[in-house]
Amino acid sequence: MALGRLLRQLWHPGATAAESPKPAAMFRDDTPCVLNVGGGSKQIPIPDHYNGWNHLLLDIDPGGGADLIHDARDLEVLDGEKFDAVYCSHNLEHYYRHEGARVLRGFIHVLKPNGFVEIRVPDLNCVMRRVVSTGMDIEDVLYEGPSGPITVCDVIYGWGKVIEASGVDFYAHKTGFTAASLRAFLGQAGFARVFVGEVEETFEVQAFAFKMQPTEAQRALLPIVVD
Repeated sequence: MALGRLLRQLWHPGATAAESPKPAAMFRDDTPCVLNVGGGSKQIPIPDHYNGWNHLLLDIDPGGGADLIHDARDLEVLDGEKFDAVYCSHNLEHYYRHEGARVLRGFIHVLKPNGFVEIRVPDLNCVMRRVVSTGMDIEDVLYEGPSGPITVCDVIYGWGKVIEASGVDFYAHKTGFTAASLRAFLGQAGFARVFVGEVEETFEVQAFAFKMQPTEAQRALLPIVVD
């Protein structure tokens, strides 16, 4: 049985104990496993350093074909220490700050002892610098994304056209980050080592946070920004 199907049976809210396989059955091989939290769809690529890994998608939206339909604020109900990495791109800003702290605690819960999380969020510092330096208005287009233009308002409050089309508010942004605030947030959550860097061309903050000190293999694999 496929790994994704096993996960859906184990953790989908509708699964019964009789239907759910044992957790060990899902992770019986030695292939590293990354949990993609809030990724929307597996058609959206994840970074190349996860090539060859088992890739499992968790999302609250049932329309994207996720392996696990689940609220990321409740990861602590899942079995712990099962994943080598958690990838979370442009999702953490969709929670109020106190809820985001729960999400991070859930990441620590599901990660193996030497696991890490990779997080990408909009960089409000970078956005504000651009707005001030160019005199942009909040409705002006900040950049062209793969799916269309993104305005300053979209970055701060959430992509307006997606919120309108979906009719649900979990696409709205409920908090925001800078490099300094994201580093502090991850440290407060309990990660032992945090690397954070700004990616100005995409108005992003990128962070790698480790439960333990990163191994030499992880340092070689990941584009860690030395800070």
